[in-house]
Amino acid sequence: MLWIIFIVLICTLLFIDLNVDYTSDKGLSTKKALGVTSIWIAISLLFSIFIYYAYEFHWFGIGLHVGHDTGGTEAAINYLTGYLIEESLSIDNIFIIALIFGYFKIPPKYQRRLLFIGIMTAMVLRGVVIIGGSYLINKYAWITYIFGAFLIFTALRMLKSDDGEKDLKDSALYKFAIKLFPVTDKLHGKRFFVFENGKRFATPMFIALIIIELADVMFAFDSIPAIFAITTDPFLVFTSNIFAILGLRSLYFVLASMLDRFAYLKYSLIVILAFVGVKLLMANIFHIPSLISLVIIIVLIALGIIISIRKSKQEAGHEPEEPEGL
Repeated sequence: MLWIIFIVLICTLLFIDLNVDYTSDKGLSTKKALGVTSIWIAISLLFSIFIYYAYEFHWFGIGLHVGHDTGGTEAAINYLTGYLIEESLSIDNIFIIALIFGYFKIPPKYQRRLLFIGIMTAMVLRGVVIIGGSYLINKYAWITYIFGAFLIFTALRMLKSDDGEKDLKDSALYKFAIKLFPVTDKLHGKRFFVFENGKRFATPMFIALIIIELADVMFAFDSIPAIFAITTDPFLVFTSNIFAILGLRSLYFVLASMLDRFAYLKYSLIVILAFVGVKLLMANIFHIPSLISLVIIIVLIALGIIISIRKSKQEAGHEPEEPEGL
């Protein structure tokens, strides 16, 4: 019943969001995007209150199906921790989306449509991955060690990755996407397909959507094992994931123009992935309480943001001034 309630709630919120016209031909302004993002964050945090009461009083038996009696406080902390992990890792996803939109020259007025379709598909894909991951963990306890090792490997890969400008044509995602359909050289409005000389071609809009979807699948294999380090309760994993995804669209319009100011947030994400990876590997040896995990993740994200802002201000202050005209 709680699953049904949650799905109805999400469908209602998506319907309201879809029918609220807060964009223009120039896209969503940073100020409006910040307002919409704040609303999504507020709704996500308010849902933690529902989580508390549902698990504290075990509505419809929730909290009794994960091997022990999960109380309201523990469930709410696990939900918030999972939400923070997914929201912070979404920053990396936003970098990829910005690269895709820039490469295909997708106008701001069409970006919202692509993001909405991407979010709808992402929710379904995340649900499948979460169900599969929960089944594997419950069936084979040793799978947590594989998840932990994978997260540490991902953290090391991010640490060694080049932050320089990347050519999207060299990526495996682009090469796979263009193999699906022949592609036109230019946009045709918001259309995904066009017919030329009796043959169907995919437009850059469709290829951009495919790459966004493939990228989200790849990110799901990072973020979902990270949340399993906090809790294996599928309801908490799914709800925290979905609420983080719902705010991704407006968050993109907030951060797209200032991604370069958060360069050091990457290192916070690396440490978070490494931390939850180690937590998974040590689960049977040493248990890190959920509250401590939540505090550590909040501190790491805050440090990444503060250091990024300070470094950005320092670099801006040392920019050479333009010479005055004679």
